[in-house]
Amino acid sequence: MTTATMDLKQHIRGIPDFPKPGILFYDISTLMRDADAWQVAMGRMTRAVAPWAPDMLAAIESRGFLTAAPLASRLGCGLVMLRKPGKLPGATVSHEYDLEYGSDTLHIQADAIRPGQRVVVMDDLLATGGTLAASVALLRKVGANVVGAATLIEIRALGGRDRLDIPVESLVSYDD
Repeated sequence: MTTATMDLKQHIRGIPDFPKPGILFYDISTLMRDADAWQVAMGRMTRAVAPWAPDMLAAIESRGFLTAAPLASRLGCGLVMLRKPGKLPGATVSHEYDLEYGSDTLHIQADAIRPGQRVVVMDDLLATGGTLAASVALLRKVGANVVGAATLIEIRALGGRDRLDIPVESLVSYDD
């Protein structure tokens, strides 16, 4: 198998009933521990994101950190973290958002983005789109020009892409 034909789905493990019954969890640790598959994934992600010419990648806690860090290095751009409350030092700006089962809050350091910087949001998975949409709103609140979002996996049946008003790239999609 060549890198051009590698099926990344073969390197992502599905774990039923995690973290609760009825959920099929897509585990990227199996992708990451296969050096060849991880390099292919990062190469494809680089090709997907590079045309947006980001100044900065914004990584969503915590699995977004895993894809954004190597990608920022490959693209030669900066990286900022979007985190849960109490995880970032210094002054922060927050955005609270609703989830299917409650609410959550994301924070970014107040000085992390210069107004107008081109930013791409990164996470491991796009499902319902709530966290990605909240991330876009938070980034815009601090003056970012959010030019796209990228994920390793997308669960298309959940319609998360429809909640976003930016282009989205996903390397692997599932219809269930």
